[in-house]
Amino acid sequence: MNQPLWTPSSDRIAATSMVAFMAAAENMSGRPLPDYDALHAWSIEDREAFWSLIWDWCGIIGEKGQSVLENGDRMRGARFFPEARLNFAENLLAGGRARGGEEALIFRGEDKVSRRLSWDELSDLVSRLQQFLLAEGVTAGDRVVAMMPNIPETVAAMLAATSLGAVWSCCSPDFGEQGVLDRFGQIEPVVLFAPDGYWYAGKKIDVAAKVAAIAERLPSVRRTIVVDYLGGAAHVAAATRGAVTLDGAIEPFEARDVVVTRLPFGHPLYILFSSGTTGIPKCIVHSAGGTLIQHLKEQRLHTGVRPGERFFWFTTCGWMMWNWLVSNLASGATLMLYDGSPFHPDGNVIFDFAQAERMTYLGTSAKFIDSVRKAGLRPIDTHDLSGVASILSTGSPLAPDGFRFVYEGIKADVHLGSVSGGTDIVSCFVTTVPTRPVWSGEIQGPGLGMATDVWNDNGESIVGQKGELVCTRAFPSMPVMFWNDPDGAKYRAAYFERFDNVWCHGDFAEWTEHGGMIIHGRSDTTLNPGGVRIGTAEIYNQVEQMPEILEALCIGQEWEGDVRAVLFVRLAEGFLLDEALEQAIRSRIRAGASPRHVPAKIVAVSDIPRTRVETQSGY
Repeated sequence: MNQPLWTPSSDRIAATSMVAFMAAAENMSGRPLPDYDALHAWSIEDREAFWSLIWDWCGIIGEKGQSVLENGDRMRGARFFPEARLNFAENLLAGGRARGGEEALIFRGEDKVSRRLSWDELSDLVSRLQQFLLAEGVTAGDRVVAMMPNIPETVAAMLAATSLGAVWSCCSPDFGEQGVLDRFGQIEPVVLFAPDGYWYAGKKIDVAAKVAAIAERLPSVRRTIVVDYLGGAAHVAAATRGAVTLDGAIEPFEARDVVVTRLPFGHPLYILFSSGTTGIPKCIVHSAGGTLIQHLKEQRLHTGVRPGERFFWFTTCGWMMWNWLVSNLASGATLMLYDGSPFHPDGNVIFDFAQAERMTYLGTSAKFIDSVRKAGLRPIDTHDLSGVASILSTGSPLAPDGFRFVYEGIKADVHLGSVSGGTDIVSCFVTTVPTRPVWSGEIQGPGLGMATDVWNDNGESIVGQKGELVCTRAFPSMPVMFWNDPDGAKYRAAYFERFDNVWCHGDFAEWTEHGGMIIHGRSDTTLNPGGVRIGTAEIYNQVEQMPEILEALCIGQEWEGDVRAVLFVRLAEGFLLDEALEQAIRSRIRAGASPRHVPAKIVAVSDIPRTRVETQSGY
């Protein structure tokens, strides 16, 4: 396409926080910064000035200290704000300081449960949970974990734990027992939060036996708190070692001001898990300061979140987007939480929620957008989405067809922001830029302060060609460490073996002529038939547009001294993989991607295997 899908108006651009920040950056740097490219270049060239300005601009609460960056020339070993002290929960709760009676959380559990918590009510619940955790002996550095639905109590429990400097980790209650143990068993938690069950697709899912088994097999857990969601918390608590209901846990304590412990900028905040193809998940430790300042930058400047706006992301507690979602409290936003199937009772439920509650930001996955399109839904015709300013997508590359559908089938005048980063950095390398047009299939640009680039195999920067997504300078939200990795070998192997002192993220990417980026898939899933490297996302972009195909998976198979591409397809109801459909698939890939992308073999399957994270995020 030679025209953008959407261009922000001059008035909209002028009103962005990005433009206001640009003026402050010009004043600090003493040089003109006329556009986003210039601002981004300055943010990389003078990281100390940039991140110092972010701290001040976003009003981070804490002691900043004099030094902003030590060992800045080293990816591993760089220290941001080495003298600073802050508390993550304090900064999030401060977002509602002046909005006590206004809504902090609006929750829907499918069509079964609907609840609202004001900022005052959220603070009171955090206070009572904090006092309970203190009474249980929880201190800074202890691990507090949750196998919980995306409900208000999960947010409150995280805030209570991190207010004390405890390290928080969570997953979704539909994880299997062993999956939970593979994660939490490595980090030896002292407290476990769990539900009495959850709703999915209109059905009650009982987890009593799973909660009891997990608590029994986590000997480090001193206390399990069972949260009532289905009405059976007392039953689950009675059957679980060392368990108490949430109501029972907080009953002795009166709400008071939340007292926080300020700790170093690099103090551990979250442990997130990244699964490979073999072995137990890696435990990635993220810092309080790095997570906070990175999220504030992305949410205030790139997304444009302001106090009182309503922010939604369809996620569960098993995906890093839950961690990103809750940080919006620090900007004074009202969080809109949804738990359950995004297609119950039908595919309109998220759009119903958006209309009823005047949602400002609608975040989801590329897979959800594609599923809405394939279901034949057109919210643009059926819903009043006038309150929605931005639609945000991540989790996998949003195909050009998905970009077009958003504008044709959901809302015509909206900022569509596709973003990409990951669990590894709990944030984004490339993201939305509110002053730039939206081009089909492209992420708008690199995040401020992120020295993002695309390199070829020789370590050379390339434009208009596919290569490895890298980051050449240290940034605050790099992991503190991997858990149980005393010499840093796992950390080093994950990101720094390909290029010395350069973060290699594992995405196959390409800069565009507009300064944006296309993600072609994971570089470890690229294929090399005939020695030519191709991205699997390019294949998916073609075949998943076909009405006969619900989803697809392409792999490389060693074959007769070379690699051949094998495409597995899950067909829509009523279709068979006959010779005509095979030919149509091959023709579509040949015309839309290239002859190199045409698979050697196409196989129909009843389902596509997924990792647990893919199941949680909906893509």
